[in-house]
Amino acid sequence: MADQKIDTSACSISPDFPTIVKTRIIARQQQVVRVDREKVLAPDETQIGSIVANVKKMLPEIDGIIFEDYGKGFLAEKLVSEIIAPARERKKVVAADPNPRHSIPWRGLSVVKPNRSEAFHAAGIPLQESDADDNVLKEVGATLLQKWQTELVLITLGEEGMMLFQHGQKPHHVPTKARQVFDVSGAGDTAIALFTLALCSGATPLEAAEIANHASAVVVGKLGTATVSPEELRKNFEDG
Repeated sequence: MADQKIDTSACSISPDFPTIVKTRIIARQQQVVRVDREKVLAPDETQIGSIVANVKKMLPEIDGIIFEDYGKGFLAEKLVSEIIAPARERKKVVAADPNPRHSIPWRGLSVVKPNRSEAFHAAGIPLQESDADDNVLKEVGATLLQKWQTELVLITLGEEGMMLFQHGQKPHHVPTKARQVFDVSGAGDTAIALFTLALCSGATPLEAAEIANHASAVVVGKLGTATVSPEELRKNFEDG
């Protein structure tokens, strides 16, 4: 991260939390399976206090916060709530990418971005495949807007793109822009990162969804966990 000039001053280092090692099995340029070597642990009160204090110090200098929940235990409910409150008081964009194995009440955020199966699970509705109008998905999105009391819900739909939900407006479907799919690793991370960045930069929610959709299309066309450059994003827009 130092080589990429990423500020790590707010990171909390603990011997109790070893770095997760992920081994991806690839066949014919397609990921078949992934093996994770990890420890699932929750931070203790002292660690939570240290992390929250570090984030609060950074609030005057940042525009947004993303909670990326991989279900590994780090995002304890107390940790999340003690960061959300001061961030929202300062009018920061606060986003979350939830995990069905880890039930956190994501209330009061700017946006929550589950994928289709995560959204159905969170809404308490049995997972169904999409139909012509995807009415059940629309019910799920409306349910999550009320449940989480969040400004926006963005549900990613894989090869079908994504659907944006806002209070007082009809759901908006954004079709996928992907031409080739080699590896979906990091596609959801890319979507929430670019959506949040766009909101922080003054984009409307729909504009942010379009940007996130194009960015995700770029990364799934690469093998392995990939990034997207401004040039690649611009070209994807130009290519339609």
